[in-house]
Amino acid sequence: MNPEPRHSSVLGLLACSLGRRDDVPDQELARDLVRTRDTAAVHELADNLWNKNQNVRSDCLKALYEISYAAPDLIADHVASFLKLLGDRNNRMVWGAMIALAGVADLCADDIWPYVDSVLHALQHGSVITVVWGVRVLAKVAASSPERRMALFPTLLRTMDTCLPRDVPTHAESILCAVDDSVKAQYLAAINNRVAELSPSQRSRLRRALRRLNPGI
Repeated sequence: MNPEPRHSSVLGLLACSLGRRDDVPDQELARDLVRTRDTAAVHELADNLWNKNQNVRSDCLKALYEISYAAPDLIADHVASFLKLLGDRNNRMVWGAMIALAGVADLCADDIWPYVDSVLHALQHGSVITVVWGVRVLAKVAASSPERRMALFPTLLRTMDTCLPRDVPTHAESILCAVDDSVKAQYLAAINNRVAELSPSQRSRLRRALRRLNPGI
């Protein structure tokens, strides 16, 4: 049985319901739901991603993607909602949905794959934060099968080729999960093409990431 929620409606615990302009209440709610495994409350949050009140929508999504960091399985049933939000007019909802998708992509690659064009579109037209998390989504889906790796790896490499120098280490880390022997040479070549543009600290971060691929580096 699911534990009783702390409030008659979980919406009453959102930041906007408490008159708060920060997102600490949403983070606290997420931690509590992870602790209690309150799936009924999680479902209520997901149902209200379509609430008429934009603040409620945003806070629900914030709580859901905070849950994804610690317990992605709790929100995995709602992957279809996150995919639908990639087409939302509100940019905050788009990047929030992408964060949530990145959290569940390991578990839901088969669900995301038929809608990967929506992820690609958001990656091409979204904000920097959408791109950062979108790369993680695509990399995790690419890692789920050789066919998907072949289809998605060119986009992942192209993103790393064209991003700002500051984002190269971030993308390199994200893509690493999809690297196997079939694409390793391409991956390393793309990184080598950008190394000269990086600061010493960025190069150090990149080197640490690459040690996971080649421990001798």
